Amino acid sequence: MADSRLERWGTACMVGVCLVIACPVALARLGGERPTAGPVWVWWACYALFLGFLVALFLVARPVLLGGVAVAAAGAVLLAPDVAWTAILLVFVTAIGAHVAGGRATVGLLVVNSGVVGLAAVLRDGSMMDVVLSSAIYAMLQVSAVWAVLSERRNAETSERLAVANAELRAATELLAESSRSGERLRIARELHDLVGHQLTALVLELEVAAHRSGGPEKAHVERARGLARDLLGDVRVAVGELRGRSVRLDRALQEIVADLPRPRVHLRVGDVEPDETSAAALVRCVQEIVTNAIRHADARNLWVEVARDGDGVVLSARDDGCGTNVLRLGNGLAGMRERVAQLGGDVSFDTRNGFGVRVRVPS
Repeated sequence: MADSRLERWGTACMVGVCLVIACPVALARLGGERPTAGPVWVWWACYALFLGFLVALFLVARPVLLGGVAVAAAGAVLLAPDVAWTAILLVFVTAIGAHVAGGRATVGLLVVNSGVVGLAAVLRDGSMMDVVLSSAIYAMLQVSAVWAVLSERRNAETSERLAVANAELRAATELLAESSRSGERLRIARELHDLVGHQLTALVLELEVAAHRSGGPEKAHVERARGLARDLLGDVRVAVGELRGRSVRLDRALQEIVADLPRPRVHLRVGDVEPDETSAAALVRCVQEIVTNAIRHADARNLWVEVARDGDGVVLSARDDGCGTNVLRLGNGLAGMRERVAQLGGDVSFDTRNGFGVRVRVPS
């Protein structure tokens, strides 16, 4: 549940408040008083169960543990009705319920916990006004806590959608830029081949004819000029070949996709690979889909992506530390990834045993 620094501080403060709530009971017991309605050890047992279920809920975030937290908190409140601050535990329970359970469960917790606060007021011989005010005040506190949690969830969902859109936009921008660069290189290569190359070829032929017809000292100059023209023609052909066969800067394109992601943290490593434009475009789209999947479905904190050469191909390996799944159902994104790679003669495999893993191999 807690991932960002702000969330970790919020969680630490909540746990601190839960610990401080036990201080009035402990101090009253040390002073020789009896702060609980029953045996003190029963209250401490409920309090310990509350803390245990709370820690377990933060670790695994399963709604089934919410019932244990709620029952233990209600027991701690009802067993110490004179210690009014224990009712704060119920506010935390409702806030956690809004985080891990649905709307109906949260409303149910709010109503039940407000009733528990009113019952605690009755047990301490409070007046009807005390009962009503206590229930109303803690109901409003719970509503405020639920509102804060729902607002945070909406902000997180908005941030998630923005991160996905940003990754898609960066991938599309990089592919468009590379397509523009590739098109410009091909245009220059054609111009060099069709104009300069043909003119130099004609010049070499003219100089060869001149070399056969000339004699005396000027023949040496003509032969030298013919040699220079041939060398220049060879250089032009080499330049045209390099422009047509230049590989794509895959590392730069992938860095653009994973830059500035709030979550997960991407660990990218790109080896010495030089895929052609088609394979590079497929790898860029695959990384985009892997990042999108980690943001939307995996609830992952870290994502490791590695691109390396493997024989006559390029292998993309990715794995996150998210929740994974027992049954993999290919959505449109993963199915599209497999189809895109298959068109190039490559293959894609998935592994969901520990987190979510993908292995893509494309010809280079």
